Amino acid sequence: MTLVHTLSSGSSGNALLLSCGESHLLLDAGISCRRITAALGELGLTPGDLTAILITHTHADHIAGLQTLLKRCGAPVFATGPAARDLAWRLPAAEDRLQTLDTVNGAQTVGDFAVTAFPTSHDAPGACGFRLDTEDGAVGVLTDTGCVTDEAAELLPGVDLAVLEANHDVETLCSGPYPYALKQRILGCRGHLSNADAGEFAAVLAEGGASEIVLAHLSCENNTPAMALSAVETALAAAGASPLLSVAPRDRLGPVHTVCRRRVCRR
Repeated sequence: MTLVHTLSSGSSGNALLLSCGESHLLLDAGISCRRITAALGELGLTPGDLTAILITHTHADHIAGLQTLLKRCGAPVFATGPAARDLAWRLPAAEDRLQTLDTVNGAQTVGDFAVTAFPTSHDAPGACGFRLDTEDGAVGVLTDTGCVTDEAAELLPGVDLAVLEANHDVETLCSGPYPYALKQRILGCRGHLSNADAGEFAAVLAEGGASEIVLAHLSCENNTPAMALSAVETALAAAGASPLLSVAPRDRLGPVHTVCRRRVCRR
């Protein structure tokens, strides 16, 4: 049985847990070690139970808790080559724990998961998303990207569950208080996916077989769960698709999603 939990998802911090059998993968550690440990405790786990830590990129909201977490567990840290080099520079204590993810030659086995990393379009070295396959089905994770890259468009259709960025509502962002340069960064090709972008790709994923889509990394200032859901629901309806749709909580443990091939059960 493959289980997925979001521990936190948003501009202030991100962490996601995937479990299959005795394998537990933490995807990003952008909240404090204390919060990660507390969330794992709610699931009957400790940091020592982690099989590996996967890092999408080195912005603070994805690695803020990593340095302390590495003192609590012996799990290896996987990142792309450029991201691993940046991590080694930022967190010298992590250097001996780093293992490089190959974004060219296909999946790598990590515990009970086949992990495929692919490039995203973001302003951080070696930023990536993931496809994670088990015997139960496949999970795709695409956040922190200004566009759906060709690699994401090729690899993610066919996943059973997708965790997909819906960062901002464009009108809200443009009319809001952010400085012009920051608005342009977010809207740019190396920024973040808007609700409309998410809706467009959600329809592609649903047509490819995704039974559930979890919207993630919502901006606190430039989006709301209601706006994100409305935009993506509209796009899915236009495509005649109706997967389960939800929003990952920004600052607390989310519900469990149980991945079954071509069917995702939620409890």
